[in-house]
Amino acid sequence: MVEDGGHTDTERWIARRRSREGLLVLFAVLVAAAGHATAGFALEGALPSGYAVQVAGLGSLGLLAHLAVRRFARYADPLLLPLAVMLSGLGLVLLSRLDHSYAEKYRAPEVAAGQAMWNALGIALLVVLLVVMRHHRVLQRYTYLGMAVSMVLLMAPALFGADEYGAKRWIRLGGLSVQPGEFVKILIVIFFASYLTANRDALALAGRRVWGLTLPRGRNAGPVLVVWVLSLLVLVLERDLGTSLIFFGVFVIMLYAATERTSWVVCGVLMAAAGAFVVGSVEPHVKGRVTAWLNPLAIYLPPEQQPPGLVSDQPAEALFSFATGGLTGTGLGEGQPWLIKFAGRSDFILTTVGEELGLLGTTLVILLYALLVQRGLRTALATPDPFGKLLALGLSVTIALQLFVVGGGVSGLVPLTGKALPFLAQGGSSTVANWLLVALLIRISDSAGRAAVAPKGNATILTPAVASADVTR
Repeated sequence: MVEDGGHTDTERWIARRRSREGLLVLFAVLVAAAGHATAGFALEGALPSGYAVQVAGLGSLGLLAHLAVRRFARYADPLLLPLAVMLSGLGLVLLSRLDHSYAEKYRAPEVAAGQAMWNALGIALLVVLLVVMRHHRVLQRYTYLGMAVSMVLLMAPALFGADEYGAKRWIRLGGLSVQPGEFVKILIVIFFASYLTANRDALALAGRRVWGLTLPRGRNAGPVLVVWVLSLLVLVLERDLGTSLIFFGVFVIMLYAATERTSWVVCGVLMAAAGAFVVGSVEPHVKGRVTAWLNPLAIYLPPEQQPPGLVSDQPAEALFSFATGGLTGTGLGEGQPWLIKFAGRSDFILTTVGEELGLLGTTLVILLYALLVQRGLRTALATPDPFGKLLALGLSVTIALQLFVVGGGVSGLVPLTGKALPFLAQGGSSTVANWLLVALLIRISDSAGRAAVAPKGNATILTPAVASADVTR
């Protein structure tokens, strides 16, 4: 082990990474502080009430998370936490700005303070997870228990859930509403990673060739059929298009990564398309969303000229918001995002970004998500054990697919799904679940870093995988 002044190369490398993480967390807090101030001056001509408390609260939460990573995940990727803090801070800025307009136009209650509380709970759980779970492989012990719990949670809204906004995603617990699907996506990824690690050889076996494509054997296609049926049940019983797409999409992508067989992807895409077509043709709520996607401006036609089942003007309003924003936007607090009405603080919060920050701001927000996904995929590549690779891949793909179905929905690329945009949108279940997701990625990247800094004789060598992960090299 190389020493210089009592410090090893590895220790200096760790110190640099954690120092950069701390500086990036501070930068994220400063960006959020600047956003709060800008919106406050635009809306009220002064700093918003409680400005110091908001900034100090976000800074304290970021510092707490950073200290936990510094103490319990010293080898972790230095970008994962700052990216989550940056997105959460931007979300609080947007919700605080929307609270002002919603209270004025609709006398709606404020949600920013509640969202800050959910962020605090999410970060607290991140700290607990890092303290309690010292290696990600312990999750393999609870593979089938986690799967059983996830199935119960997945179907619970269909049996006991509240029907809100045309979908049954929520369960009422006293004065709180919980969306189990947000936590199920993590449990499902853990189960998929464990199952595919144990059975990837059998799943990779060749089957029949049909039209030049090697299809999987019938008995090995069982898992795909089961997941397909479950995703359709969620789509039919709960009318939750977003969860169904993410659920099935993550499994197909992880299955391809484990087996490297394109036939699984072809089968998965065809099955997803067939299921979506059938359900979209017969289920009124899903059919209405497809109609609104295909004819967003038809809502302004006379009722007798509108396509059957068209009931929402939100897709059209979203297009108007993006068009109004142009390249640089109207400025924080200068637009009219409240015209989206009730969904403006959920999946349609991206239209606020498009209107007030423009195409430039929307692109930067999407790049933040893309960078978070990239660091997760980078962690998957650097992790030596197959379970960790698939787990990091699945968690990263979950974020990517959720961004796609939400961003694609509000921009008109795909039908609306009603899912919350991770970290940015209002939603306690979504916020807490996404902080847990980031905590798992941090834990996996810490394990990858420990494995990569491998002792060789009397020297510690930083392998290329670790060296390339260093953001300044």
